[in-house]
Amino acid sequence: MHGDTVEGAPRWAVVSAYAASLVVLPSCLWRIALGFGAPIGPLRGDMGDARGDLPGWVPMWGYTIFLSVLSEALAFLAVGLVARWGEVVPRWIPGLAGRRVPVLAAAVPAGTGAAVLTIVTITSLPGFNEFTEPDGTAVALEGWRLALFVASYGPLILWGPLLAAATTAYCLRRTRRPSPTALSTP
Repeated sequence: MHGDTVEGAPRWAVVSAYAASLVVLPSCLWRIALGFGAPIGPLRGDMGDARGDLPGWVPMWGYTIFLSVLSEALAFLAVGLVARWGEVVPRWIPGLAGRRVPVLAAAVPAGTGAAVLTIVTITSLPGFNEFTEPDGTAVALEGWRLALFVASYGPLILWGPLLAAATTAYCLRRTRRPSPTALSTP
């Protein structure tokens, strides 16, 4: 599913890309467990109270699974920065199969995502464990719930920098001109 790693991708970039896709997983698992009613979150009342603007016909567990799958799918796009499918459109995509992926078509969204993720995670650090209940009451996680939350959401602070590293390597690799000695080598 991830495809072959492209030739010339430095090992640190490959590690960064795969790590960027994996640091999201603990928060996804925490969110799904919470959606199924596990008593790991900040709310003291019924999970039905936490629905916010979610329509009544959407089950909370379905919403949390959808949100988690979407998060992980977006995180997995980092692998494209070191995989062949990030440079050449896969053959199963009609009309574009086999075409080169323009550098900016991958680099701009990845770079923007890296910047946004880094800014959002850094700015959310103060008060990261404080939540607001539906009635407006502030609740802070404590004890084992706080430890589990930190273990689950703490890795997210690395998502932006890891994506930035993989994006930088992608841009350098794709825009680098071959040296004259590389062209003359048999």
